[in-house]
Amino acid sequence: MILDTVTPNRRGFLGLAGAGGAALALGAGAAQAQKVRTSARILILGAGAGGAAIANRLADRLDGAEITVLDGKQEHWYQPGFTLVAAGLRPASYATSSITGWLPRGITFVNEYAAELDPEANRVITTGGQRIDYDYLIVSTGLTLDWDAVEGFDLSMVGPETGISAHYASPELAEKSWHALDKFTDEGGVGLFGRPATEMKCAGAPVKICFLGEDIATTKGNRSKCDFIYNAQAQNLFGVPVIHHRVRQIMDERDITYRYQHVLKGIDLGAKTATYTTPEGEVSDNWDFINVIPPQRAPQVIRDSGLAWADRWVDQGWIEVDMQTLRHARYSNVFGIGDINGVPKGKTAASVKFHLPVVEDHLVSEIAGREGTRMYDGYTSCPLITRVGRAMLVEFDYQDNLTPSFPGLIAPLEELWISWLMKEVALKATYNAMLRGRA
Repeated sequence: MILDTVTPNRRGFLGLAGAGGAALALGAGAAQAQKVRTSARILILGAGAGGAAIANRLADRLDGAEITVLDGKQEHWYQPGFTLVAAGLRPASYATSSITGWLPRGITFVNEYAAELDPEANRVITTGGQRIDYDYLIVSTGLTLDWDAVEGFDLSMVGPETGISAHYASPELAEKSWHALDKFTDEGGVGLFGRPATEMKCAGAPVKICFLGEDIATTKGNRSKCDFIYNAQAQNLFGVPVIHHRVRQIMDERDITYRYQHVLKGIDLGAKTATYTTPEGEVSDNWDFINVIPPQRAPQVIRDSGLAWADRWVDQGWIEVDMQTLRHARYSNVFGIGDINGVPKGKTAASVKFHLPVVEDHLVSEIAGREGTRMYDGYTSCPLITRVGRAMLVEFDYQDNLTPSFPGLIAPLEELWISWLMKEVALKATYNAMLRGRA
């Protein structure tokens, strides 16, 4: 009820104010905007959060457009729920639904992946051999998890028998990861956590699962049997300085060991050792539980397309978009939404919410013969779970400024029940409204 008293501002998504009426209100402007008549061919690569949402928004805004969505998956994954599944708080089914159930009527859905992309010819060839020509391209493919980059690791290893967790992989493997964490917090030992050196989606998730594991062990009365070690890839625990200091404070209070500039190189299942690269050379640790999160990169078809940056993130392949308009720097008829964008911040579902009106505005404005005005300021939000029933609602922009949705009501760096409620209850309702183009 408290949330209903707050007037949604531009940050209202994670504001998360969003369950119910507030979420719908945030999207009302898009739904009520005057339609633009066009015969433009618009191709959307990817039907995840960004692809489904922009398809719905453009279907509402454009009359006569030929909108095609290309994606080889059949299941939509609610990825913000993976951490809850991996902590035993939700079943795998909580994070799965049908892709086609989120797409609007009147568009064409091609259930294949892109095999070749030629932005000079405005053409995509699918894995099934179809040729799709476009006038405008929206890249919302998401990213790929480079599991092969972790030496000695295979997803078949995940589960309680090995003590290996990989909760980024899928809803089903997040559930197997929970069984591994459950066993570890019952029996004790050494638990290793950390994140890769590449850019990644939801960079707070590795910290969340570490905090949740420690809280679960404490609740079971087994904390004294468990050592928690968090391996940061850089000289900080979180890229935003003020959040780094708060996370470090919580880890100190809860006796979680943290080490800087430790990047997982590989594991040896037989010896139960993990090898990390550090500035001083490689080090190895024994583990009873390990949460593996691999390097993350653009899909290979995007990296091969000529859309990626040539002088930044060259090992990762993010597309070269303007950080404010999300329009491609060299191909003006190409836009990016979501994780695929080569911008300094913004690989979260909350960021997608703020990518959408920017891309919609600039694309529809161009079709209508005017200039778009919407800009993306790097808004990123992370409901940083610190224990079951408590979270910090951290929101920030390109300049690392904290940008709270509810200043004076919800303190962003305090562990609060209301922030937890937003993550566990309100977020999914708002996310679903976003997919429908209504938030």
